[in-house]
Amino acid sequence: MATKIRLQRHGRKNYAFYPIVIADSRAPRDGRFIERIGSYNPNTNPATITLNFERALYWMNVGAQPTDTVRTILSKEGVLLMKHLQGGVRKGAFDEAEAQRRFDAWKNGKQAAVNALKADMADKKELAAKQRLEAEQAKNKAKAEIVAKKKAELAAAKAEAEAAAAAENAEGETVEAPAAE
Repeated sequence: MATKIRLQRHGRKNYAFYPIVIADSRAPRDGRFIERIGSYNPNTNPATITLNFERALYWMNVGAQPTDTVRTILSKEGVLLMKHLQGGVRKGAFDEAEAQRRFDAWKNGKQAAVNALKADMADKKELAAKQRLEAEQAKNKAKAEIVAKKKAELAAAKAEAEAAAAAENAEGETVEAPAAE
C-alpha cells in the first residue's frame, strides 16, 4: 500500500483548516485515513501548526511520501532534519547524542527567530495604534479649535446685537424722556 502524508480540508468557505493525516494514496482527499498526526491552520498569523513529531518521523522512516505542502510543513517543524540526522547516525558519521545536540541547536535558533518575528509584529501593531491615536487627537484638537472659533464669533455677534439693542433702547429712552417734560 502506497501511503501519503497529506492535508484534509475542513472548515467553511474562506476559512479552511487542515488536519495532517496518513492515508492510502488511492483514498479520496477528505475520505478514509490511517492516522491523524497533526493540523495546520493558515488563518492565524503566523500559521498554527500542531504536529505529533514522533509519529510523523516514524511514518517518514517507513516510507510514507508527503505532498509538497506537507513536506514544507515537516521541514519547518524539523522532521526532515531529524530524518537526515538519523541517516548520519546509521552511517556512523556521528553518534545519537551529537545528532540530538544538532537538532536542539537548530530548534532553538528556529524558535528564537519565530519569537523575534512575533515581537516585531506586536511592536508594529502597537506603533500603528499609537500613530492612529495621535492622528485622531490632532483631528480632535483641530475640530475643537474650529468649534471654539465659531462659538467666539457667535458670542461676539450676539454681544454686538445686544449692544446695538441696548443702544437703541437708550436712544429711545432719551428721545422719549424730553417729550415727557
